[in-house]
Amino acid sequence: MALHPLLAERFSPALFDPEHDAAAEDVEALLEAARWAPSAGNAQPWAFLVGRRGDPVHDRLVRHLAGSSAGWAPSASVLVANLAHRFVEGTDWEFSEFALYDLGQAVAHMTIQAQALGLRARQFRAFDRNGLAAEFAVPTHWEVTTMTAFGPTRSSYRPAVSAPIADTTLAATPKINTSAELIP
Repeated sequence: MALHPLLAERFSPALFDPEHDAAAEDVEALLEAARWAPSAGNAQPWAFLVGRRGDPVHDRLVRHLAGSSAGWAPSASVLVANLAHRFVEGTDWEFSEFALYDLGQAVAHMTIQAQALGLRARQFRAFDRNGLAAEFAVPTHWEVTTMTAFGPTRSSYRPAVSAPIADTTLAATPKINTSAELIP
């Protein structure tokens, strides 16, 4: 089976090039990719806090990194906090039961767009979500979920191959070979 090269070459870098400055057009392309992600009812229940290294938003995002991400994330050209629209404003009613899934779709689209731009993406959760929400006055019906670091890598390191499909698939339709016999 031929996996698309953008998917086959994807990995989460441990080091970003601290000298690369992201072009405004590249950041716009990442956000445009997210905009085109599918979502239930086209609700697009996501929002992003976007900072390019050296700008005030990036600096504010960096302040909330945990120790495990503070060693590598600040060198990323772009840091993005990913938010999900969880509740109808002023209520405890769920905005969309698919909000987190839809946000994941949007971030995945950004990740692939980054690959197409020659950038890498690393998604992570090692930061103070509550502190970041307070810092940016995120409304309570929105949830800060994860962050993504974007930029070119400075290292040629590539991690091991992902887990085999059999390790991540709980059930699948049996394959059918050319003699029409079922193969378990």
